Amino acid sequence: MTDLPVARPIGRAPTHPGKLMHEILDEHLRLPSVEAARRMRIPHLALEAVLAGAEAVDADLALRFGRLTGGAPELFVQMQAQYDLWTARQRLQETLSQIEPAT
Repeated sequence: MTDLPVARPIGRAPTHPGKLMHEILDEHLRLPSVEAARRMRIPHLALEAVLAGAEAVDADLALRFGRLTGGAPELFVQMQAQYDLWTARQRLQETLSQIEPAT
């Protein structure tokens, strides 16, 4: 798998990959999400949830979206991983500080 580095400003939450997908569909392809979902053979509501940032992008969706747009599915998977790690780090900040590392 190709590693696609994603840089972001310090202190800012990573962008949910659904936001980028939404931008690609709306601004670059001018393809309605209903049509995109039909072409990707997934329920429209499932795609809408991802585009809204309410659901995660999994490998299945990344591959389908990559095929639809000609983009790299790895980018969306990596963006989701960065988003998930950042979100978990924020949520677990106090708990993580109380864990004594094993050395």
